[in-house]
Formats: sequence, C-alpha cells, structure tokens
Amino acid sequence: MHRSGLVLLASVLLLTGRPSTGLAQRYAAERRAEQEIRAARARSNRAIAAHDTAALAAGWAPDFHVVTSVSQQAGRDENALAFGRQFVDRPDVIYVRTPDSVRVWTPWGMAAEYGHWRGKWTSDGRTIEIGGPYFAKWQTTGGRWLILAEIFSPGWCRGGAYCETRP
Repeated sequence: MHRSGLVLLASVLLLTGRPSTGLAQRYAAERRAEQEIRAARARSNRAIAAHDTAALAAGWAPDFHVVTSVSQQAGRDENALAFGRQFVDRPDVIYVRTPDSVRVWTPWGMAAEYGHWRGKWTSDGRTIEIGGPYFAKWQTTGGRWLILAEIFSPGWCRGGAYCETRP
C-alpha cells in the first residue's frame, strides 16, 4: 500500500480505535492485488529467461502497448514477434524487470508499477549490459492483472559498440 493509504488507515485507527470495515477491505484488496502483480512480473521474467514468447505475451492485455528503451513502439503481437527475433539473434539474451513500487487503485482495477530493468547478451564476443527505469500500467481483465502498457528508458549501458550510438 502506498504512503497515503497507510496514513489514512492510521488516522482511522487513532480516531476510532478500530479500522473502518470499508477501509480495511480496500487495504486488503490492494495488498492482494500488489502481490498478484508482483507474481505476474516474476512470471514475465521467467518467460523471458526461458525465451517463451507465448508465456510472455500471456501477461499482456489484448490492447497492450510498449515503448522500448530505443523508442520503438509496438502492440501485443508485434512485441511478441520482436522478442522472438531477439531470442534467435541473441541466444543468451536476458531481461529482468524489478518492481521498486506497485501502487494499486482498486476502485478502477488499475495499478502503476515503477521499477528498474536490466538486459544482458553477447555481441561480437563481448558482453553487453544495459538497464534503466521503467513504468508499467496494469489493469484487471477477466479477473487477472495484465499489463496494459510499458515504457522503458535507458539509464546506463556498457560492454561494446551497441552502447556507443543509438541502435
């Protein structure tokens, strides 16, 4: 739960000595949703590690949209194909997205995930490592939390010519 929710819950407890039923239910729902989103992100990371584009795309909403670290934009199917090409062109590629915070708004079934990402692969015998911040917008669809949009920005890169000019 984000700070404002905790402050509100603490205020209710101080004033009444017990949590408001509605507030306690909302807090519990937000905690469950955050856990579900973090579990979905872990599944996404495992799918990338396994180079499983079907499992990866299963976590995206039908109208998913991504802006990559090199500012390419793609929808769900196009992004799955792009990952498939990377898995062939870079057999050792790995990306890991690590949530720093997840803020859930249960009344609308939406959430914001802020985090950092890292990528690694071999090119021309050199290890390329890259990473930076990302943002993901989640929504509930059919009772599941799915990613509606992701935006990745580069923050650092090292290891070879790939890092010297924008691809």
